[in-house]
Amino acid sequence: MSSRPSWLPEDIPLDRPSAARMYDYYLGGHHNFESDRRMAEQAMAMWPDLPLIMRANRAFLRRAVNYLIEQGITQFLDIGSGIPTVGNVHEVAQRAHREARVVYVDIDPIAVAHSEAILRGTENVGVIRADVREPQSILDNPVVTGLLDFDRPVAVFMVALLHFVPDDETAANAIRTIAAALAPGSYLVMSHASYEGTPEKSREHEELYRRTPTPMKMRSKREVEQFFAGFDLVEPGLVFLPLWRPEGPDDLFLDEPERCTGFAGVGRKR
Repeated sequence: MSSRPSWLPEDIPLDRPSAARMYDYYLGGHHNFESDRRMAEQAMAMWPDLPLIMRANRAFLRRAVNYLIEQGITQFLDIGSGIPTVGNVHEVAQRAHREARVVYVDIDPIAVAHSEAILRGTENVGVIRADVREPQSILDNPVVTGLLDFDRPVAVFMVALLHFVPDDETAANAIRTIAAALAPGSYLVMSHASYEGTPEKSREHEELYRRTPTPMKMRSKREVEQFFAGFDLVEPGLVFLPLWRPEGPDDLFLDEPERCTGFAGVGRKR
């Protein structure tokens, strides 16, 4: 097992895999531990496409940020952000608009500790530890209220997040509560794992994650669409990850989008 980093709180175990750190490993990052790599390798043995699917998810996030910047959005609330490795929201947003403001939110204490270390000294960017299942605590957090002005449009990201909230009403309530605080013209950006596309592998993956602190629930396209109540989906609507405003013919899985077995969409608040 890796030695304990000096910045890591003593009460955080290194022997339990984390979805955030596994995601980092899939993306080729370095903010993960042996337990994460071991679980991720088990998942990849069952589903070799996983690293590419995670890259496709990250590519969707980048395309969504660029789209929102084009719409004049300069405030971003990234809930379930994990570890802000290469291609994160603030890098993409601030490259296009230097004054863009971003708050990262995650429940995983190690992901938050990593984020604080990575983001130290970065202007207009904050990170908090909070649970999407307690959405009001996010809205009331002084880091959030200090960086984001909810009288103006904000883009809320829930990318690869809500499949880790198995209870449907809890997930829907999180969106309702946060949406109620948003100004008209704000956006909701979401990707969500689904068993549609590759049902057998998806069910196996779901079963594997039951052995982690963050079990998953795959949902159908119709169930994911319902999370956008009160938002108008922008073109092309809710689609398989690679089909949301692809950049070119070399995009991952563009010829077989169902292999990503996850849906992506961006909605604008009425």
